[in-house]
Amino acid sequence: MAQNWSKPVDVELETLIRARYPIIYVVSWEERRVEETLREICQKRGKKLIQWTITSGLGGNVASRDPLAALDQILAAPDQTVFLLKDFHPFMNDHMVVRKLRDLVYALKTSFKTLILLSPTLKLPVELEKEITVVDYQLPTPQDIDRLLEGIIQSVRSNNQIDVNLTPLEREQILKAASGLTSNEAENVFAKSLVEKRKFDIDVILSEKEQIIRKSGILEYYPASEAFSDVGGMDLLKEWMSQRTASFTDAARQYGLPEPKGVLLLGVQGCGKSLTAKAIGSLWKLPLLRLDVGKIFGGIVGQSEENIRKAISTAESVAPCVLWIDELEKGFSGTQSSGSSDGGTTSRVFGTFLAWMQDKKAPVFVIATSNNVTALPPELLRKGRFDEIFFVDLPSKAERKEIFDIHLKKRGRDSKDFDTVELGKVAMGFSGAEIEEAVVSALFSAFADRDKNAKTGEETIREVTMEDLKRSVKISVPLAVTMQESIAELRGWAAQRARPVSSVQSESAEEILDAEENEDDEDSPYRMGDEDDEAH
Repeated sequence: MAQNWSKPVDVELETLIRARYPIIYVVSWEERRVEETLREICQKRGKKLIQWTITSGLGGNVASRDPLAALDQILAAPDQTVFLLKDFHPFMNDHMVVRKLRDLVYALKTSFKTLILLSPTLKLPVELEKEITVVDYQLPTPQDIDRLLEGIIQSVRSNNQIDVNLTPLEREQILKAASGLTSNEAENVFAKSLVEKRKFDIDVILSEKEQIIRKSGILEYYPASEAFSDVGGMDLLKEWMSQRTASFTDAARQYGLPEPKGVLLLGVQGCGKSLTAKAIGSLWKLPLLRLDVGKIFGGIVGQSEENIRKAISTAESVAPCVLWIDELEKGFSGTQSSGSSDGGTTSRVFGTFLAWMQDKKAPVFVIATSNNVTALPPELLRKGRFDEIFFVDLPSKAERKEIFDIHLKKRGRDSKDFDTVELGKVAMGFSGAEIEEAVVSALFSAFADRDKNAKTGEETIREVTMEDLKRSVKISVPLAVTMQESIAELRGWAAQRARPVSSVQSESAEEILDAEENEDDEDSPYRMGDEDDEAH
């Protein structure tokens, strides 16, 4: 593959070789791309490229498989040579090897030879920090992946069973999905997509990123399993998200739009904040990563700080993506007392995260959820961290009806067979999670109520009824009642500080409590009827 000489890293490598830098440490997983770049540089500058590995030695000479023997041969080799040592980092712990490299520095500097260490990880002894120049060889650019994609398209175009025709937008989405992969990973997943789907499929390409996330050990990958149609209500939030569906495209950049930073969802427990986070990844066709803050903190000094940097680096490597942080206040609680409780570890981790959110350049959309806004550090809420702060309130009557429709459909029932308008009225004060639990509870009751044929012994399972659903609602006491004070406080805070997710306002605390206390009203959602009393 022809190299793009306008890439800064290729120009930098050539400049360092021409300037006779003695030892260059290239950090990259992509041996093939680095080797191709060096081969073209050597061809251009009239130099010879010789490689070393522990398995084959220097230039295929097995007698030089020993690192010290290889360094001796490099010292005695003729000028105008570039030596590429692959995976040399394990030997950097040997004090003899370190000393030999330091001895080589002056000899290489006064010659026209260059020593290049190539490794996927940076492992540099203190003694060599001033002697070695480090170069990070970045992952393939979209232009690199585009050339790779075009090569694959041309190689299979004659196969009528494979559809390789892509619109400009589809091609851009494929390149975005493959961003963060190495050349080998991209080539493999393109081939996998053609074998499995007979076309370039975004979901197959995104699945390759799941491997990267899984190997990190800190982030979790969530496949696109939820759709925005599974989220009841929240029309204002849905509109906000839909407007930004194409915000990660080149067309948006050319139009002058920045990539969205993220949103903070505050609200009542069980009202769909986590479900919304899962649905956004599906809506935007981006990988959804979940950051478990509990996995960040380790017992070894410096491990926590390293883990947060690793998590951020991994998220950026698979960007564009959505990074989901659930119950943010629990993960970063105690930042004020961190100095006396954990030596300041929590504060340092939180500071690293805040600085990244403020200055991040990679298209990583952060969606954070929180149930207790008072536990959040104030610096997290200021403008610049998130694009918007949304408040997720209890669903209104119309939204409760929609949520009943969704959960009945999920469980194989036609919502038209039930009066979900009435159910939405009866379930006043219920959250989305409580409505789901009411539907499940009604199904359990109906499933357990079986008729047994006396002659055949066969059991008949009856279908769930409207009465089952109403009864399931009536015997439940929602959080809106048991936690009315904290919900009222949260609503009061959000009234002036956050945007609502819905254009329809839910019932007030007074209306919910009045419904509970009005036992004479047969339609009261919290009143058990006489037949229910007899049943108990």
